[in-house]
Amino acid sequence: MLVGLAVLILGFVVMSLDSAPYGFGFVGLTLGPIIVMVGFMIQFFAILHNPGKDK
Repeated sequence: MLVGLAVLILGFVVMSLDSAPYGFGFVGLTLGPIIVMVGFMIQFFAILHNPGKDK
């Protein structure tokens, strides 16, 4: 879950680094949200993963 949290934070930082006005560049509108969605998917699978069921 810590990896997912780090990816989420990275996505929000990437969105804030966009140099276009109001964040309307590629980084703010495309790359950042994709990274955030990946972070949420990692969190989703980390929550639902059952380590005892792997055996």
